[in-house]
Amino acid sequence: MTNDLVQQPLSTATAHRAKALAVLCVMQLMIILDGTVVTVALPTIQGDLGFSQAGLAWVMNSYLIAFAGLLLLAGRIGDLIGSKSVFLAGLAVFTAASLLCGLATSAELLIAGRFLQGIGGALASAVILGMIVGLYPAPGEQARALGVYGFTSASGASIGLILGGVITQTVGWHWSFLINVPIGAASLYFAVRLLARTKGLGLGRGADVVGAVLVTAGLSLSVYTIVQTAEPTAKLPRTIVLAIVSVLLLAAFVLRQARAAQPLLSLHIFRKRQVTVSNLIVVLLFAAGFGFQFMTALYLQRVLGYDSLQTGLAFLPAPIVGAVMSLSVGPRLTVRFGSRTILLAGLAAFLGAQLILSQAPVGGSYLLNVAPALLLVGLGTGVGIPAAIMLAMSGADAADAGLASGLNNTAQQAGAAVGTAVLATLAASRSAVRVNEGAVQAAALRDGYSIAFLAAAGFVLLALLLAATLLKARR
Repeated sequence: MTNDLVQQPLSTATAHRAKALAVLCVMQLMIILDGTVVTVALPTIQGDLGFSQAGLAWVMNSYLIAFAGLLLLAGRIGDLIGSKSVFLAGLAVFTAASLLCGLATSAELLIAGRFLQGIGGALASAVILGMIVGLYPAPGEQARALGVYGFTSASGASIGLILGGVITQTVGWHWSFLINVPIGAASLYFAVRLLARTKGLGLGRGADVVGAVLVTAGLSLSVYTIVQTAEPTAKLPRTIVLAIVSVLLLAAFVLRQARAAQPLLSLHIFRKRQVTVSNLIVVLLFAAGFGFQFMTALYLQRVLGYDSLQTGLAFLPAPIVGAVMSLSVGPRLTVRFGSRTILLAGLAAFLGAQLILSQAPVGGSYLLNVAPALLLVGLGTGVGIPAAIMLAMSGADAADAGLASGLNNTAQQAGAAVGTAVLATLAASRSAVRVNEGAVQAAALRDGYSIAFLAAAGFVLLALLLAATLLKARR
């Protein structure tokens, strides 16, 4: 066989895989964007739909609760009936829910649409990682493919803030959701054509309905317990009861998985230290990352006085540097030095960003106090997130690809939900104390955000210690 005859099929296959990767990453980008694109539009949404201050948080929380609660179940369903079918269903639900959000005329309708978006996002996102690993099994190619995915996940939040500011300021907050409709429809068309249909294990293997109910209820209630603490009506006894019930549900889920004939989450996956520790690091990294985005946006708007467009544009350094690192520099460094080394470097850079912003003053300068931190965020997450994901997926068998993907995405979304809720609660509590002490509003807010940034730095420091002491050094 001549080289020309060999080269043509290889080139065609490479191009086909690249297109399939693009479809998967576009969906992941929409999912990440919708976690943050509404952040800068929240004041406008509140005025238009009549949200109370406490109710406004549910524009974010309803999405996160549905997403985090369903990821493990969605990953297992992908193993049983095939990843492509679950991905297409999730993409369709997400696109339809985006239309509902964009046409919402009441607070209740918007929250319902956001909840449906979370369901669709969970179905699609749970199988994306497994499909990428299946597309690119070779280590070098896989590093580059996960670099693209990592950039999508790492920079999507910043891009969401930028787009949210531009869209809200120019055409209105409704288009933050409606823009997903044509993109989702086009993605659905290309996904049907480009993604290979994989044969699942079969529904006869069972989806463990009892386990699914326990973990979905436990995860959702855990996220709800945290986010409701920021509401003025939250009471400590009620919070303690909710926390105990959520822990009992998750404990019952673990016991169920240990005894079930066809478990939803095979506990053997946690015997692999690389998988367990990497997912813990992902939880901490996303907790700090999403909390950082949220707190930085609030600092820019409420302390420095930026409008929604200025706030969005202020985040530009992070996705630009993140793109360079995760799409070009990061994969080469990962192949040369190994994922663990690159993860350590990324975490160190991200830690520096948190510490810089924790010291930002009331009359802070963007160039001196904010831009350097955002550059470090782009550098740190641009190499750190792909490396953490590679390590988390590295120990999974092919039969557990959907499970490992769902577990990793659960770690991401649980981390994002917990981090945002914890940091927002810390900031609000500290600011309230400072106001009671007689501090002016701007100073009280700044002190609250400073505490939140220091807490996020603690998350990253713990992740750094876990990576340095418990992860194996692998090329």
